[in-house]
Amino acid sequence: MGRQPTAAPWQNWARTAHATPRSVAYPRNLDDLVSTVRRAGTDGLRVRAVGGGHSFTPAAVTDGVHVVLDAVHALERVAPQPDGSTHVTVGAGIRLGALNALLAQHGLAMRNLGDIDKQSIAGAISTGTHGTGAQLGGLATQVVAARIVTATGDVVEVSPTQHPELFELARLGLGSVGILAAVTIEVVPAFRLEAREEPWPLEDVLDGLDELVDGNDHFEFYWFPHTRRALTKRNNRVTDDVRQRLNPVRSWFDDELLSNGVFSLANRVATLVPPATATINALSARALSARRYTAPSAEVFVSPRRVRFREMEYAVPRAELVGVLHEIDRWIEASGERVPFPVEVRFAAPDDLWLSTAHGRETAYVAVHQYVRLPFTRYFSAVERIVAQVEGRPHWGKLHWLDAEHLAQVYPRFSDAQRVRTAADPEGMFSNPYLDRVLGPVEGHQLVPEAVA
Repeated sequence: MGRQPTAAPWQNWARTAHATPRSVAYPRNLDDLVSTVRRAGTDGLRVRAVGGGHSFTPAAVTDGVHVVLDAVHALERVAPQPDGSTHVTVGAGIRLGALNALLAQHGLAMRNLGDIDKQSIAGAISTGTHGTGAQLGGLATQVVAARIVTATGDVVEVSPTQHPELFELARLGLGSVGILAAVTIEVVPAFRLEAREEPWPLEDVLDGLDELVDGNDHFEFYWFPHTRRALTKRNNRVTDDVRQRLNPVRSWFDDELLSNGVFSLANRVATLVPPATATINALSARALSARRYTAPSAEVFVSPRRVRFREMEYAVPRAELVGVLHEIDRWIEASGERVPFPVEVRFAAPDDLWLSTAHGRETAYVAVHQYVRLPFTRYFSAVERIVAQVEGRPHWGKLHWLDAEHLAQVYPRFSDAQRVRTAADPEGMFSNPYLDRVLGPVEGHQLVPEAVA
């Protein structure tokens, strides 16, 4: 196992979190990972796993030991199930892009994904990463078992029937109860999606929202502030014999030139000339023309993201979405704030995961972004105040300012999550200032063995 005695400074993709850990460990297998955790315990150091660095929060920050799980990525098992699904066990460090390719080799796929595939599976599920679909949950809902290394260096297999309470935080708990070593996910036979991307008037989207959300497997839209325009995306399953390939030149033009190259230039111009933002957004909203194509699911779900930005995303009750968007629009126009990045809106089914942003309710996600060279605090703070009126829940891996006291009011099982976390890690080995803020500090609490029994 490689271990760097003096670590170089680390920063995340968005440049919103920085750390200088005491050391960095590069475990190659489970034994290495166990040794790393036990040594850190002996040395009195905190431990945090780090993957692709795509969380906008300081979730991965530590002054102790950074554990890089990149080499813990092997496929362990492919187990077909009687219901037609398949359980696949992989090392927790595997990146989503590599996982998608691996599943495709076996004729399999995840039933839903987000639009970025640079994260590790461990980081993606631990922070509540999700895609869109009124009948579908986030990535953590696809997890059926996991293997973690606890604060004592023990290896524990968790599932709905093995240590079920510990399983709740292992699959979505910000790495608060241990380091994930392996994850078992429920996947489905590989499938193709027909993608329909069209610019629509914003009013038409909002007026027909229920039909769009419920009438498509996956629906989302991007609204360009300072305009009444939105880009809609409708993705639906099709049979293998339906094939309508996207012209590679058109794909490059839309995904690389317009969505990344020209969009980057537009944001730079908006940064230098703020009054031009509304005009730039109007041009951007009209530049992306309609397109329709079919492709393997992962190719449709995932989009290249090369323009660096900051993001805050809140989950709100689906019935409150239209009012929330109207309030955000009113604030932007009244405030004089210039926002060159579109607002992204997605949807999810209710679930029962303790710390899921969609826990117990049909959910709409409102994600606001700001270009990396522009200030974001005033805009994001205003949106946070708006969504607070409808009991919004922040994405665990994206910027927000809430603390455990507030979060306890919007998560019915929050106290259970705190109890299990304290029992699993009473000394706070896996904690950091961000976890202490959003989950509450654990130091000084007494161990409750039955909580993880």
